[in-house]
Amino acid sequence: MSVLAGKRGLIVGVANKRSISWAIAQAAAAAGARLALTYPSERLEENVRDLAATLDRPLVLPCDVASDQQIADLTASLDAEFGGLDFLLHGAAFAPKADLDNPVVQASREGFRIALDVSAYSLIGLTRAVLPLMKKAGGGSVLTLTYLGSQRVFTNYNLMGVAKAALEASVRYMASELGQDNIRVNAISAGPIKTLAAMGIKDFSAIRDVYRERTPLRRNIEVGEVADAATFLFSPASRGITGEIVMVDAGYHVTGM
Repeated sequence: MSVLAGKRGLIVGVANKRSISWAIAQAAAAAGARLALTYPSERLEENVRDLAATLDRPLVLPCDVASDQQIADLTASLDAEFGGLDFLLHGAAFAPKADLDNPVVQASREGFRIALDVSAYSLIGLTRAVLPLMKKAGGGSVLTLTYLGSQRVFTNYNLMGVAKAALEASVRYMASELGQDNIRVNAISAGPIKTLAAMGIKDFSAIRDVYRERTPLRRNIEVGEVADAATFLFSPASRGITGEIVMVDAGYHVTGM
């Protein structure tokens, strides 16, 4: 069943074939959506274009989420090509390596600014920019990606945990503000997945080992499970869900000792 047939979506955060954003893009396309994918820099453009070529008539557009002008240009291109927008996936996150590797108490002012700008504020900036397009569509679904390190301390997650906490608070406030326009805002909090970004976290494999031992399902999640949850949250089947942090972590978040 093509649950997203006729829907138009924007996918932000594809870096390579292991990106969670790419898995979500594939699932949304398979469900019938037409997509626009962005790349943040010339360095990643070829990767994104090669992946997008496997989809049906995608748009591939530049967008550095730290640039208001590029966000505005992206929105203009979407308006010209799609005329409206039904869903947005925000999968952007970044912190300078030195600040990510150090304890939070040692984070630099500039590193903190960059982490919060790219990882949290960009959700606000992108959502504000596409609001007119979603209103044209009669409403829409905004989805972002987070992690349990926003609520609990995970060794070496450091500054990204602070940024994800700000991201989740943004989800709740924007859900309250945009509901009157039939626009829903949610996040998926996924268990640890081997992505390029995750592998930049020291001892990441040890986190996966703990999850495998302690989750109720006694395993780590697969990226396809996150993609399936995202497709549901984009679809009319989730029309009553907003302001939620949806846990896709094999149940790890419910465990104590």
